[in-house]
Amino acid sequence: MVNQNLTDAPAQVTAVIPAAGSGIRMGSRKSKQFLDLSGKPLLAVTLGHFQECHLVDRIILVVSPQDVDYCLQQIVDTYSLSKVVRVISGGKRRQDSVRNGLEAVAHTCRWVLIHDGVRPFVTEDLIQKVISAAQSFRAVTTGLPITESVKEIDSQGRILRSIDRSDLWLIQTPQIFRREDIHLAHQEALKQGWEEATDDAFLVEKMGIPVKIIKGEEGNIKVTTHHDLQIARFLMSNKSA
Repeated sequence: MVNQNLTDAPAQVTAVIPAAGSGIRMGSRKSKQFLDLSGKPLLAVTLGHFQECHLVDRIILVVSPQDVDYCLQQIVDTYSLSKVVRVISGGKRRQDSVRNGLEAVAHTCRWVLIHDGVRPFVTEDLIQKVISAAQSFRAVTTGLPITESVKEIDSQGRILRSIDRSDLWLIQTPQIFRREDIHLAHQEALKQGWEEATDDAFLVEKMGIPVKIIKGEEGNIKVTTHHDLQIARFLMSNKSA
């Protein structure tokens, strides 16, 4: 599905937003990305930040096959998300969905920014920081330093050792990469059977490309459980107050 008004325009930054997950861990019949967040679908809140960021030229949204038409009508059209140039079908895993999204990125695009559709509190400031960092570094991810103690355990749950947390970070999105780098990384993952990727930076690292990490935001939570949704609704109500 294509927004013809933007298809032929050159783009420097394309945001790929994977949102093909289900509501299994949420315990909901409705997919988590479509749950209500203060009167808006959660996914619409996420997309709105990229719509408003002047450094993002295009958005490619990746959803489950059965949700494509719904997203076009109830998300893209309803909330005037004019930068969304494609709404395409995802795969079984997030990794598959991102790969599908990358295939839809125009070759004229220089940078691909990838962000989880269920992280609705990403700020325009963080998006801009990631894009700006890409001018100096080939690949950039966001994250937060770990503040809790970290232990390694065995299969019976017994502690084997304590791990120094000073060099450990929790990874977030957005992440940004050169288009050719991330495209090649996903193609190599498919070829080599790299199925353990929990984020896209991992695949780029496997290609031998160094990834720069910049500090993310504590409020940039990923909504995957009902508890996460409660926190998200609390945060949203505070923003509206």
